[in-house]
Amino acid sequence: MTPNTTYYVRAYATNDVGTAYGHEESFITDFANCRTVTDFDNNIYQTVIIGSKCWMRENLRTRKYADSSSITYGDDDQSNSEPYYYFPDNNESNVITYGLLYNWRAAMKNGISSDSDPSGVQGVCPNGWHLPSVAEWNQLSDYVSSQSAYYCDNNHDFIAKAFAATSGWQENADPCAVGNNLSANNATGLTILPAGFLDDGGSYLEFSTMTILWSATERNGTHGHEFFLASINSFLIQSDYGKNIGVQYKYAGFSVRCVRNP
Repeated sequence: MTPNTTYYVRAYATNDVGTAYGHEESFITDFANCRTVTDFDNNIYQTVIIGSKCWMRENLRTRKYADSSSITYGDDDQSNSEPYYYFPDNNESNVITYGLLYNWRAAMKNGISSDSDPSGVQGVCPNGWHLPSVAEWNQLSDYVSSQSAYYCDNNHDFIAKAFAATSGWQENADPCAVGNNLSANNATGLTILPAGFLDDGGSYLEFSTMTILWSATERNGTHGHEFFLASINSFLIQSDYGKNIGVQYKYAGFSVRCVRNP
């Protein structure tokens, strides 16, 4: 059966009188996945296959690297050189659902900026997984844009809803916005939730309305590239000069998704 597809069934019986049918039933098959993955803290993550790559369906929430070394809770501290994690909306109870926020140094560990596919940067990801580069994020976006089943209003740019989770997002009236008709979201199974972010001024912003995810690609010594979804938008905002550039200081706190190594 095809993953994430609705099937309709009904029983029937045929004899010399004719054919009689039972009630119609329907079910939806699960997303194709590549099994679960476990980090050093024993958090278990669901996965999904989109195009040719296997992605985590959940934001990373580990407080340790795969080599067992710890990441420091940032609290009120921000840094370009020290690895820190933070709680979404500054509330630890959000971690189980929304994962942790990480600064660039924490996300990358000792990795060097990469725009390769795959990035080759394990960073904070579990063994066998890596932090996706801009090239990999763009490959994901381009694949989804090429599949008519994933876009809204017959527009290949309106793909944000296909990535966003079916809950947690603030409502919005735009028919193709992430926040409109949440039940129609998440056609890809990536299940992105609005974890908000820690901005470069130390404020926790946009919880329930936006999420920002790191890439393994830097813009320069102080800024990294990232991708984000917002409840008011119909497109995935990409950190690429041709597609609505987005950049932030490396000491900001954003979410992390990992991709399985080839």
